[in-house]
Amino acid sequence: MERRTSAPLGAILAGGRNSRCGGVKALAPVGGERIIDRVAGALRAVTTDVVLIANDAPAYAEVRLPMRADSVPGVGVLGGILTAVEWAREGGLSGALVVACDMPFASSGLLGRLGELARGGVAGAGGEPPPDVVLPASGGPRGVEPLCAWYSTRCIEAIRAAIERGERAAVSFHDDVRVMVVPEEEVRSYGDPAVLFLNVNTPGERERAERLAGGGDGGGAGGGEAVGRGGAG
Repeated sequence: MERRTSAPLGAILAGGRNSRCGGVKALAPVGGERIIDRVAGALRAVTTDVVLIANDAPAYAEVRLPMRADSVPGVGVLGGILTAVEWAREGGLSGALVVACDMPFASSGLLGRLGELARGGVAGAGGEPPPDVVLPASGGPRGVEPLCAWYSTRCIEAIRAAIERGERAAVSFHDDVRVMVVPEEEVRSYGDPAVLFLNVNTPGERERAERLAGGGDGGGAGGGEAVGRGGAG
């Protein structure tokens, strides 16, 4: 199949056990809309192909997205990222925009920028090869946010090698691929990273997300896009 190099797969990762949330966290409402629908809306603003990667298919049956389990089970988030890029390759796509299922304020603007950089933007200038991973600086302890990122299908072998080494961290294969990080200053033009990358893992975090969706909490999402319907405008 001929690859459509400019097209990404939009992949929602929902492999967690939801043990801290008391239910399926992605199905919890924030701002009158399920978190997973907010994430899907942000992805649909930048790609027509949106899928769900989940190991508990019955829990997500009502989501009505194409779904499959991790291609390598039991390896955490790396299994989800691997499944996303393998799925993209099967479809002849260049890579996948990956977003965690519990990020209610994922920004379509930022996702579009990640895809733009992956397609060429400043990447590849001066004859340099394009990046294999494009991800935003997070402003947090990890420094970057690997669960709101673009991954090329060229990452497949590096991810599989990391899994074979026993690695589980989402960034464990980054030394073996070309990585581009969107600077925090640019990320902030789409919103406060603490809001954009907020994960709803507990009832308390869902309550905070609800306040943010209503304009409260003092979290400040910069230009305001992040507190809309999944950042989709």
